[in-house]
Amino acid sequence: MTRRPLVIGLAGGTGSGKTTIAAALVTASAEQAVILPQDAYYRSHPDLPFEQRELINYDEPAAFDTRLLREHLLALMRSEHIERPVYDFGNHVRSAETVLVQSRAIIVLEGILTLHEPALRELMDVKVFVDAPADERFIRRLQRDVQERRRTADSVISQYRTTVRPMHDLYVEPSKQHADLIVPEGGRNEVAIRVLTAFVRDWLKGAGS
Repeated sequence: MTRRPLVIGLAGGTGSGKTTIAAALVTASAEQAVILPQDAYYRSHPDLPFEQRELINYDEPAAFDTRLLREHLLALMRSEHIERPVYDFGNHVRSAETVLVQSRAIIVLEGILTLHEPALRELMDVKVFVDAPADERFIRRLQRDVQERRRTADSVISQYRTTVRPMHDLYVEPSKQHADLIVPEGGRNEVAIRVLTAFVRDWLKGAGS
């Protein structure tokens, strides 16, 4: 009898190294893992002008369509495929495009508030909180948003001060209490990454036996 997919939840502050660890898990699984990013599930507000969309708090739980994310996660757990949303970060709106995502033996649910949401936590087999110093997280976010998401440096700094840092203290950091494993220094923690990837390989061996 085939086991259902293993669900690994990766949470942590913006720029903490979640993406690096998720990628390491995919590599360790020999491509038998799929990443489901929480930030693809931002609620869309196409009815609002761009200037108002810029002012939305994107770092609080209400910013995410958690219901749709849970539905898609459950579908992948049933070995079904999904049409994952694509979010346009430059224009702060959901794209008309979607990405076809096939289920895999391991599902990595990655995002800043994945451990905050009980509806998501209850579906996880392993819960990981990726930690990193605040200054490092800010620098990584600034670089990412300017280079990859077509944001201006001023807008990133303003958002960090008004919502990112306060919401991190209010929602993200407290979710650490739900973690099975806390990874200090984020993607630079090679020991923790080796532990996680070894776990994934062992689980896959058991799934195939």
